[in-house]
Amino acid sequence: MPALWIAHVTVTDAEAYGRYAALAGPAIAAHGGEFIARGGRYVQLEGRDHARNVVARFPSLEAAEACYRSPEYQAALSHAQGASERDLVIVEITG
Repeated sequence: MPALWIAHVTVTDAEAYGRYAALAGPAIAAHGGEFIARGGRYVQLEGRDHARNVVARFPSLEAAEACYRSPEYQAALSHAQGASERDLVIVEITG
């Protein structure tokens, strides 16, 4: 079953986060991920507000998790750590 990678992000260092984004996109694509939404308009209805919201679709939950744990994505993530506050969840599409 396909899965969605949903990230809610507040960027605190735009330069470092830009380095993350430049590396993360190819890592996500290499694992079959494609972006559905990336930083567009949104309405915060509940919970903590983050100015950047990203949704990527993967062929499976396992592919999305493998992407996250891959050396390529972890290298990208090293630029986001300390440059952003992030919540990230992977959700399987069931219907």
